[in-house]
Amino acid sequence: MATTNPTSEEDLLCPRCSEIYCVPVLLKCGHNICRDCLHKFWEWKGCRECPVCGTESATWRPPIDLQLKIAADAYQAQMIGRDKDICALHNEKLKIFCKNDEEAICVVCQVSKQHKVHSCCPVEEAAGEKKTEISAMLESLIKQLNILNKTKQQWEDTKSYIQTQSSQCETAIKEEFQKLHRFLWGEENTRLKALKQEESTKLQVMSKKIENIKEQINSLSFTISDTKAALRANELPFLQNYKQTKKRIKCNVREPECVRDILINSAKHLGLLKFGIWKNMVNTIAYAPVVFDPNTAQSNLKFSHELTCVQYSSQQPLPDNPERCTSNVCVLGTTGFKSGKHSWTVEVGQGKDWYIGVARESIQRKSPVFFNPAEGFWVIGLRNGNSLWAQTSPSTNLTMKQNLDRITVELDYEKGKVVFINAENSTVIYTFKDRFTERIFPYFSPGVYKDWKNSSPLTICPQTITVDIE
Repeated sequence: MATTNPTSEEDLLCPRCSEIYCVPVLLKCGHNICRDCLHKFWEWKGCRECPVCGTESATWRPPIDLQLKIAADAYQAQMIGRDKDICALHNEKLKIFCKNDEEAICVVCQVSKQHKVHSCCPVEEAAGEKKTEISAMLESLIKQLNILNKTKQQWEDTKSYIQTQSSQCETAIKEEFQKLHRFLWGEENTRLKALKQEESTKLQVMSKKIENIKEQINSLSFTISDTKAALRANELPFLQNYKQTKKRIKCNVREPECVRDILINSAKHLGLLKFGIWKNMVNTIAYAPVVFDPNTAQSNLKFSHELTCVQYSSQQPLPDNPERCTSNVCVLGTTGFKSGKHSWTVEVGQGKDWYIGVARESIQRKSPVFFNPAEGFWVIGLRNGNSLWAQTSPSTNLTMKQNLDRITVELDYEKGKVVFINAENSTVIYTFKDRFTERIFPYFSPGVYKDWKNSSPLTICPQTITVDIE
């Protein structure tokens, strides 16, 4: 059968398999056969005969009949499209959309018992409404993806900082141990092992969380990509896949969790390092009742190795972890108190603007606040080097008979008292009286300096340690 413009299904049927042509080839005799059908026939027959008339072909690779192939492909596409446009129950065009069942139906379906009382509209109108609905849902997913990507970057930065922080701690530990005698190497190795264990554990935690958020991002990205593809589809295919698309896009996207206490606990490794071995090195050990927690410090603060001295410095690239204070140049002590009496002495030195005292654990750390008890601060401070103030509401000006060098802070949790004492002469500077309901932390702010190289430090004064052996 030689034909150039097949127009009917009969003309497009392969004489061998009786199916629509798939890659038809043209034989020397003029008959068309599917290429696969012809090769199978020749293998079975053992010669190159035409399956229709028996004429032997001159080549094992007869040419493809392009016009017939185009006609057959077009007919196949037409049949597929017609099947999607036609109601399987009534063989009618799908022109109506049932809002109740959210599916395309024909006019016969509309008056049937199943859809008679349902709300219906033309597919064109429904497609516009549903595309608008899906677009709005897609916009929400895109926003969630942006949040996840931002959080992923923050977590990757935090992971890098953990390594940097661990390296800094390791260097500080080694410098301190170099000052000690050889018999202390065992202590150093123990502490380094603890540091490495914490680093390994916390890096594993962050690695797992980053992998989890990557999986969320990939899953959400695929959903968004598939949804965009669905929105680009024609009206009827879109509506036919609408339920599935809607179900996928309603996926529950979890908000990124707030990763707390993930940074290296520098205070554990560096704070009071010498005190940990005081029995062997009592004559060289200085004990401070409070040490600074660098994980709560604003990024312009720099600390001594043992975390007992802080001063204003150049800004450092630090992660914005939940514990860190970013709205004020300050740092908290590593230990919080929920009972008992506690005291520590601060050497304020030549600083002209500083604040010391206590603050409750729930203070606002990321936004500006007023320094007063209502906001969770019980502090006093020096302004411009000549005026001392208690941060009440409003502030209370305190008389300075002499320059202050060392100030003792005494906290009595049960009595709700914070007393500030001039350590030089034991006179009381100011007393706060309140009621504490949560953990209270020592608070320190060395002030802001235009030239950080001339900044003055705040130092926790050491206490004398004596060892009595009975």
